[in-house]
Amino acid sequence: FAALKAKYKAIEFEDSSPSSHLYKVLKQLDLENKVSEQDINFLRKRKLTETIRIANEKYAYTLKLKVESGELLSDSEIDWLKQNQREDIITFAKQKHFTTLKKKYALLDPGNELPLEPFYMIMLKLEKQERLDPLLVVQLIEQNLLSRDGKIAIAHYKLEADFYEQEFKRTGHKWNIPTASSYWRKADEPERALQLTNLDLGNIRESNLKSAILVTRGAAFRDIDDLVNAEKCARKAIEFHSESYQPYTLMGAISYDKGEYSKGDDWFAEAIKRGA
Repeated sequence: FAALKAKYKAIEFEDSSPSSHLYKVLKQLDLENKVSEQDINFLRKRKLTETIRIANEKYAYTLKLKVESGELLSDSEIDWLKQNQREDIITFAKQKHFTTLKKKYALLDPGNELPLEPFYMIMLKLEKQERLDPLLVVQLIEQNLLSRDGKIAIAHYKLEADFYEQEFKRTGHKWNIPTASSYWRKADEPERALQLTNLDLGNIRESNLKSAILVTRGAAFRDIDDLVNAEKCARKAIEFHSESYQPYTLMGAISYDKGEYSKGDDWFAEAIKRGA
C-alpha cells in the first residue's frame, strides 16, 4: 500500500491499513489502468488531485495504444476523452480509422491530402448501413472527388435500392419500383432490377408508370447484353407513354450496341424532341 501511494502520489493520505478503500482503488489502477467514476469521486473528496491526473493520463495512454493497434474506440471511451478534453486522441483515432476506411472503400489518396470531411462521415454512415444524402454524392461525383462506379458510390446505390424496394413493400406505392430498379442497375446488380420489375403490368393503371418500369427493365436487359428483350421493353414502353423521352434514349443505346448508328441517331433525335 505504501509503495502504491508513493507511485501514484497519494502519500498525504494518512491511513495505511490494507483495508482502506484507497488501497483497493490504487490496486485497480495499477492492474487495469481504469478507475471508475465513483472511485474518481472518492479521490476528489480526499483532494488527491495528482492521483487523479496520473490515473487519467494512464487511461488516456491505454486508449491511444488501442487506437495504434487498429482497434476502434467505443462510444463510452470517446465520451471519456471528450470529458477529459483529450481531443488529440479523438483526432488521432479518427485519422487512423479514416486511413483504414480509405483502403476498404478504395478511396485513392496517395498524398494523404483528402480532407476528413465529408468523406469520413460518408464512410462511417456506410459502415452503419445508413443512407447518404444523394445530392451530396452527386455533387462529389460531378466534382470528380468520387468515382461514379467506385466502392463508396456502389455502397450508396445499394442502400438506396434496398430502401426504395422496402418502401414499395411497406406502402405498395409502385413508383418506388422504377426508382429501386434504377439504383440496382447503378449498383451493378441488373439481376436484382429484373427480379423487381418482373410484374404483371395489367395490375397497374398509370400508363406512364408502366412505361417507366419497362424502361428500367429494358435497361437492365441491356446491362446483361440481352438486346432482344431490351428492345421489346423499350418498344412496349413507347406504346404506353410515347411522350416520354426515356424509351427513345434506350432504343438509341440499343441501336448503338448493335452497330446501327444511323438508327440510333434517329432514336436520339426523337428523344431530344421530347425533352432529352
